[in-house]
Amino acid sequence: MKRRVITLLMVAAGFGLQAIAYLFLAAPLGIPSAVRFSNPRVPFAPALFILGVILVFLAGVVYELMPDRAGRSTGEG
Repeated sequence: MKRRVITLLMVAAGFGLQAIAYLFLAAPLGIPSAVRFSNPRVPFAPALFILGVILVFLAGVVYELMPDRAGRSTGEG
């Protein structure tokens, strides 16, 4: 149960970070009539988006590497 909660929190944080970086911190939407439409609002917005992607992928690693509860059968054997 603990590893499932940690994994879900990591996935939610990763997707949340991606959404914030893409929708609020990236380049403004609109007709590209000026240079400001090609530059992000925050210089490190792409790095935050990539960090969100990394968090989502690491959630799978955390789920696989964290031990399950002791005494619970895993279905193997």
